[in-house]
Order: sequence, then structure tokens, then C-alpha cells
Amino acid sequence: MTWPTVLLLVVVAAAGLLRWRRPAWYWMTFGVTFAAARVLVRYASVMEACGLTVPPSRWRLMLARMANRPAPESRAPRILRLRPTHTGLVLGLKLRPGQDAFDVAAASDRLRHSFGMYGVTSRELRSGVVEIRMTGYDVLKRVQMPAKTDTRPMCVPVALREDGSVHYRDYRTVPHGLTLGATESGKSVYQRNLVAGLAPHHVALVGIDCKQGVELFPLARRFSALADNPDTALELLVSHMQDVYQLIRAEQRISVAVPDVEIAADIWDLPEDLRPVPVVVLVDEVAELALFASKEEEKRRDRIITALVRLAQLGRAAGVYLEICGQRFGSELGKGITMLRAQLTGRTAHRVNDETSANMAFGDIAPDAVLAAIQIPAETRGIAIAGDSTGGWHRIRAPHTTLRQAVNVCNKHADRTPELPALAPFRPAVAPLPSARVPLSKTAPATA
Repeated sequence: MTWPTVLLLVVVAAAGLLRWRRPAWYWMTFGVTFAAARVLVRYASVMEACGLTVPPSRWRLMLARMANRPAPESRAPRILRLRPTHTGLVLGLKLRPGQDAFDVAAASDRLRHSFGMYGVTSRELRSGVVEIRMTGYDVLKRVQMPAKTDTRPMCVPVALREDGSVHYRDYRTVPHGLTLGATESGKSVYQRNLVAGLAPHHVALVGIDCKQGVELFPLARRFSALADNPDTALELLVSHMQDVYQLIRAEQRISVAVPDVEIAADIWDLPEDLRPVPVVVLVDEVAELALFASKEEEKRRDRIITALVRLAQLGRAAGVYLEICGQRFGSELGKGITMLRAQLTGRTAHRVNDETSANMAFGDIAPDAVLAAIQIPAETRGIAIAGDSTGGWHRIRAPHTTLRQAVNVCNKHADRTPELPALAPFRPAVAPLPSARVPLSKTAPATA
């Protein structure tokens, strides 16, 4: 056996081992080259087989007749660019006249099989231009977040999408969110990633944990308030919101001489030295706030839901953002729940035990996401469906973050925890962090 044959066998064996044990490494070393060549070679035939070609125009047929040449073939969308990524390929297409972006989206599954890729998704960039994102392997099997992510204020990378892009929780764009998930579905890990991502930001975290704080109290050093008495806590937040509105109104200075760009309409229009700290309110189990067993508890429940609805409707401009979590979310929780749901633009659903919760999450914004949410298998914890008011949805998975890792991040940024006077009674009492140990000297101290 000659040395080129031995070298070839070693390379093939290494490629097979990488594809089995480290698919990301295999993609960066071998897979991206093979996939790009496969797409370029098969492109014309695949487009024709998938019905993504258009017949030649009349003037081309006329020129062919005049030149006594064969009739021209049907034309596929023109490739604008083919860009490799660390998870797959990005293909930019210029559509031909008569084609629509929906045609490409409808053929995504056929394109996946024809090009031999793991997943194919498409989106319209602008009129006549479509971007196809193809993944070479299952990026959600072992989530690895990219080293560089967006660092805008109030924008947190929390998960990875199935097309390889990063899923952000952007509070400036989507102020309030709803996160659902049954027991052992991965909802707590998603919540830990959210808290750990917010810890380095200039933001006040307020937690309402009806399970005596067992979920959020380990992260208490980064929380400005933790409450198991949500009635009083929410009333104080509403009072804080009204104080912020009075500050905005006092600083608007609306006159003919003031330019439009200097007129304040929310906290982000205020000068930085006057801007109140934004507040993110995390409600761990919303069903516990809506349940009641007596008339007194029903009145308390109505006050809590009313306060939540007021925060959801009016809190954005005052810098108060809601993150509602729960295992169950349905209309049977009582009046006001549907009104609250209507204000929660960002929707994330892990595996749920009933179709009603999935319908409450996506029925009003993305009905086709309901089926995807109830089909998440129990053995794939962490997989979730994320949607928004645009009607689009994505399959995402947060990186596995242990409670110890989240606690370490919160302890590291404990000095960034702001103090809100209105919520001072709910400030968690925690012991000071142990000081760093002084290294022992190699020489013994001198004795008298």
C-alpha cells in the first residue's frame, strides 16, 4: 500500500470520526467545501425540479426564432452570493419576474433533501431578493453560542436558532414577553440564561417568585427586589412607573424652539444623567398569581392581575419590562388573563402538556407554531418555539447553564445592582461575598 493511499484512508477516517463526534469541526474542515460544491453543481437542476424556474420571456423566444436557434431553457433565480458560515451556507437569490418569496419558502423542505443539508429556511430581504440559510448539521443538539454577539443595551443573547443565528431578547424592540413550559422542559435554564445575560447591563431586576424564592433567590445578589408577596410589590412598581412618567413630563420642554429629537417621550429620550434605571420584572409562576380559593383571595387576585395589565400597557415608556413565566397559561385563569396576553409581544413555548397553553401562546400571532410547540418530544429538553407579532416563529434552544454558573455571573456583577427606594422593603438580604484569600508567603514570619 503506497503512502498516498494510506494518507487518503487516514483523512477519510478522520472526517468520519469528526462527523460523528464533532459535527461542527467536520463542517468547518470538510463539510463546507463539499456542500458549496454540491449546491453550485446541482443548482440549476434542483431549481427546475422544485418548480422554481420561469419560462423564457417572449423577446428571448423571438430572438431565438430570428437567429434560427433552439428555444432557450427556463431560468432559475440568479445567485447573488454564496457565503459560508460556521454552521452552514447563506445563499442570496434574485428572483425572476413572476416569482414570489412564498414559492421559495414552500420549497424549503425539497431544497433540504436535494442539496443534502440538515435544514433550510428562507426569508425575504427586500423586493425580489430572498436569503436562504442552510445548516449543515443539527446546531441545536449541542448548543455553542458564537464568541461575538450583539452588545446593544437591553439586548440579551439567550438561545441559538435552528438556522444557526443567535436569538436575542431585545427589550427595546419587544418590551414584554411570555415564556411557557412544563416541568423538565428547559424553562428554568432559559430563565437562567436571561438573568445571566442581563446581569452585566445597567438594569434593575425584580423577581416575583411564589415558590418561596427557590428559583430566583440563589441569584439574589443581582436582584434589586425579590418578593413572594406580589400584591404589594406590583403596587409599588405601579407607583414607581407613575413617578417616572412625572419625570418624563417635567423634562419634555415642549416648545417651538425645542427640536423634535430633544422632546422626551420615554426614558431613552431623557438625558443620561436624568434617565431612571430600566426595570425588568420576572414573574416565575403566573398561575399562582391568578388562583384563588376564597373571596378575599379573589379580590387580591384581581388587584394583582390589574397591576400586571397596567404595567404591560403603560410600562414600556417608563422603562418597566415584564417577563412572565409559567407552566400553564389559559383563559380558565380568570378575567384579565387574555388582556394581559395581548400585551406580551414576545412568546416562547417549551414543551407543554396541553394544546390550550400552546394556543394561548401562538394562536393569535402564529397558528402554525401551535403544532410545532405541542410536537416537541419530552427527551429534548430546552427546545422551544419563539414567535412574535409579525407571524414568524423559530425553533430555538438555550445553552445549558447550570445554577452554579448563573450564580457566579450574578455574583460577579453584584456591584451593578441598583437600589430602588420604592422597592427597598423587598431588597433581598444576602451575606457579603467572601474576600479573596491572601496567598501564603513562602517564608515564615520572623519570631521574636
